[in-house]
Amino acid sequence: MRRTKDLAVLIERWFTDRLMKHRGVSSNTIASYRDTFRLLFAFAQTRLGRSPSELTLRDLDAPFIGAFLEDLETKRSASVRTRNLRLTAIRSFCRYAAFEEPAHSAHIQRVLAIPSKRCDKRQLQFLTRPEIEAILDCTDRSTWLGRRDYTLLLLAAQTGLRVSEIIDLGRDSVMLGRGAHVQCIGKGRKERSTPLTKVAQQALRYWLKEPGKRGSTALFPNTHGGRLSADGVQALLNKYVAKAREHCVSLRSKRVSPHVLALCCHGVAAGGRRLLRHCPVVGP
Repeated sequence: MRRTKDLAVLIERWFTDRLMKHRGVSSNTIASYRDTFRLLFAFAQTRLGRSPSELTLRDLDAPFIGAFLEDLETKRSASVRTRNLRLTAIRSFCRYAAFEEPAHSAHIQRVLAIPSKRCDKRQLQFLTRPEIEAILDCTDRSTWLGRRDYTLLLLAAQTGLRVSEIIDLGRDSVMLGRGAHVQCIGKGRKERSTPLTKVAQQALRYWLKEPGKRGSTALFPNTHGGRLSADGVQALLNKYVAKAREHCVSLRSKRVSPHVLALCCHGVAAGGRRLLRHCPVVGP
């Protein structure tokens, strides 16, 4: 059997030819699929003791993929919805691989047969204003990272923007002053404008005074100047929610995601001035 080099080429062609060139999928989908394979390769390193350059298509069998999905839920606390999204990315690659590598069709079909999990239809959770205050108050605004995280989380709660829209924002996406808004690319790659509350304007005005990280144009860059990933946003939110639960008892029974935070935009807007007073943007 041909080795990893061919697997790497197969994955590259799937991204560049199939997804980007022929299907023209959105940058958000590309980012989501890319993150799926980053997580998959990290899992393979731990479980199989092999680096990405040592893997073959045969390694990505049904038991391995099943174990990967199980690991996402148990060790990374991924929701069923996130688990199913990761499986969707793997299925997309496998369908492409089945045409490119017909000798592995039976092996690939076993992976494609892995079912999605049924999501329980639970009542939507919302955060109260005190709960959001507790989360924001855990950010250390004496540091660059803390100021970034505070502004990002406040913007999510104030505007209801999806995490994919927030991480795609550039510094030039923000229009302050009269008719203040952010310009973003939403579902279906459609451009839309989202109005900014006075609280969000003030927070962004402070944040935009921060120099761009390594010349980055992203509104909320990572420490290397690149764009944050959706998993990165979930990780930073998890960190602050865990801290907030120490003194905000009502948060202990809630599973908080960026989506849940975005659902709070109307309630936060109503108490926005109090929020900003409680959680000043700049450090002491």
